[in-house]
Amino acid sequence: MNEIADRYRRRADAFAHLIDGVAPELWADPSPCADWDARDVVRHIIDMHAVMLAPLGRTLSPAPSVDEDPAAAFRAARADVEAILADPAVAATMCDTPGGRVSAEGHVDRVVSDDLPLHGWDLARATGQDDTIDPQDVERLWAGTSSLPAELLAQFRTPGAFGPGVVVFGPEVKVPADAPLQDRLLGMIGRDPARR
Repeated sequence: MNEIADRYRRRADAFAHLIDGVAPELWADPSPCADWDARDVVRHIIDMHAVMLAPLGRTLSPAPSVDEDPAAAFRAARADVEAILADPAVAATMCDTPGGRVSAEGHVDRVVSDDLPLHGWDLARATGQDDTIDPQDVERLWAGTSSLPAELLAQFRTPGAFGPGVVVFGPEVKVPADAPLQDRLLGMIGRDPARR
């Protein structure tokens, strides 16, 4: 497998582990994402998997809904994206996306793969699980996010800039300059790392 597929698989494994760790009574608990409960975090991740398929003329395979079985819903969506990454010709297909023209695998890597550890933190925080993001993901996401041009960062913080109802980042949450890198990353994308 290539680096993008390996990274996606590792992150998807971690997200699936978090889903499996949610006690049934915690699915309705609020998450750090405004107006979302724990189940909504998983719903968003699955919706983003569908977004990865759309430029290729594909849709999610039939599966249980997130309301019925969050783990099964995620497994099915994951399998659909892994099918793209497993086929070199499909993975290399160029797609028009809100971020520009990129390969299908590049789109997966920049969007849903990066979403997994960040929303994994949301799910973990909502359900009382270990919310430590893999340090290599923290470093990679920090490097990419902290190097964004100011105008693009402002666009990411503007609700609806990438489509109706889409909010990429919330308003920045100030954290101390000497805070752990995970906390600084979370603050940059609009999460309060001190929120419990």
